[in-house]
Amino acid sequence: MQSQNFISNQSTKENLINFFIDKWDQLGDRQKKYAKKAWNIITYKWRWQIAMNIPYMAIFALDRTVPQVHQFNISLLSSITTKFPLPAFITSLLGLG
Repeated sequence: MQSQNFISNQSTKENLINFFIDKWDQLGDRQKKYAKKAWNIITYKWRWQIAMNIPYMAIFALDRTVPQVHQFNISLLSSITTKFPLPAFITSLLGLG
């Protein structure tokens, strides 16, 4: 059963790849040029997005795996909320409290 599912997924993947290759071959030179420029802009933004999120991903991973980091984060958050009660400030700003 699993081998048939793998085969069907593989053929679907190959069909999808062949579809995009055929469409790419049908494009003219000018359209290919603009498509490459658009793809470069998109991938440039993706690279920057990933680069900007690496520190947050590292903190998230360390917070899950190292108990001292988690304890530090909790103590930091509790000290911030005692000095500046953010939820009370927001509710009073909105006129709810």
